[in-house]
Amino acid sequence: MAVCARGLDKFVASLRFCRKWQPQNERLFSTSACRPAAASEPPKFVPPSKPVIVDKTQTVASMRKFLSPEFVPPRQRTAPFKFFLERKDMVRRRKMLNIPEFYVGSILAVTMADPNASGKTNRFVGICIQRGGKGLGATFVLRNIVNGQGVEICYELYNPRIQKMEVLKLEKRLDDNLMYLRDALPEYSTIDPEIKPVPFSPTGEVPVNQLKVRMRPKPWSKHWERPKFNIQGIRFDLCLTPRQMEGAQRHAQPWLEYDMLKEYDTTKLEEQILKEVELEMSS
Repeated sequence: MAVCARGLDKFVASLRFCRKWQPQNERLFSTSACRPAAASEPPKFVPPSKPVIVDKTQTVASMRKFLSPEFVPPRQRTAPFKFFLERKDMVRRRKMLNIPEFYVGSILAVTMADPNASGKTNRFVGICIQRGGKGLGATFVLRNIVNGQGVEICYELYNPRIQKMEVLKLEKRLDDNLMYLRDALPEYSTIDPEIKPVPFSPTGEVPVNQLKVRMRPKPWSKHWERPKFNIQGIRFDLCLTPRQMEGAQRHAQPWLEYDMLKEYDTTKLEEQILKEVELEMSS
């Protein structure tokens, strides 16, 4: 019994010693040495892909819907089927060339193939002063001051020689036609050809530039002060006398405001054409 008691005391003492002792080098207890060597080389490190930030607050419904004005047929249309076929061709062209959203007053850069030199292109930067035409005949005019001389180029929107269209600054003006910039000071039509694009949001309203231009002394190309033009972007108080402004009011035609036949509500027609164009572009 005494021998068993001594053996039991030694066992308990060894257990207490193991509990109090902490190894200084824990790597001695690593089990990696017991693992078999790999038959092949370890795989190369592949960095994780960059995270994709998705703004879930902007839904498809909140995106700004824009229908280019040339898609809406004119009021005096006589062959709706003709405009339907033209819309098909316009959609095919838009699938090949990115025609961005722009308005009168926006700054654009257009790259066009030179018809007189094979393989060469011309790039022109200017402010859009007019949009016109319907269907495949839609046009827009860009204006800029080059070497002190006003230069205007009228582009056909669906011309196959157009290779690239860039919107450098998306904005609207107070008027839907800026042809009066021909009679304004040159500083309002001068655009730097090396201007950098200004980022814009695809949601919300397009910003409206409230700028009002100063005109050169008369004569002008047209009587812009007359009410039929309804110009909001000219400082007439700086270039005309009160007597001249009173004389311009004599040409007013206030009865046209109540002419119901002049109204052409295209709301439902635009919604129908927009759905048609979106369906064609997605297919």
